[in-house]
Amino acid sequence: MKPLMIGIAGGTGSGKSTFTDRLKEMFGEDIAVLYHDNYYRSNDGVPMEKRREINYDHPDSLETELLVEHLIKLRSGTAVMSPVYDFSQHNRTTETIRVEPKKIIIVEGILVLADQRLRDLFDIRIFVEADADERILRRAMRDLKERGRDIEDIMRQYLATVKPMHYMFVEPSKAKADFVINGGMNPVSLDIVAAKIRERLALEEN
Repeated sequence: MKPLMIGIAGGTGSGKSTFTDRLKEMFGEDIAVLYHDNYYRSNDGVPMEKRREINYDHPDSLETELLVEHLIKLRSGTAVMSPVYDFSQHNRTTETIRVEPKKIIIVEGILVLADQRLRDLFDIRIFVEADADERILRRAMRDLKERGRDIEDIMRQYLATVKPMHYMFVEPSKAKADFVINGGMNPVSLDIVAAKIRERLALEEN
């Protein structure tokens, strides 16, 4: 059976990961998730000072061609080795994560609906939106706790790249979505998307 491929996009801190995790809880072992963030390009040989200045919110910062290649392999039933990114070092690690083919493949990231190559692979396209103030607060808390950054660095990056790239690339991709949902905790949205997933899986099985 061909896997059902779902793209989940939305601004930074919008609730994409929360929504993805809730779908994982519902469908369990039938779901595999690939995170676009893990496909940031390698910065081997680039000094740390220069790494900090890279615009990580621009599509060119991501090796999307590798993600597309991995999705095509998963769709054909072949496992892939996803890269792992270390945000504290602004670089890929030497580790990889083996991703097995599953009935449902979710791809999550702020720019996954901004790229035509990815959109063409998705059976369901979801955009998670949230108030801008909520998004920046959530991002700041995540970067402080999980990515080893200080508040000055977070605000500098937000004003220099995150905010302008959101309005240039992320927000316009909302028009490409099949579902636009308000935050990751919306139970009605979750039920609607889950029902659509079950419907599509049933069609594939018949």
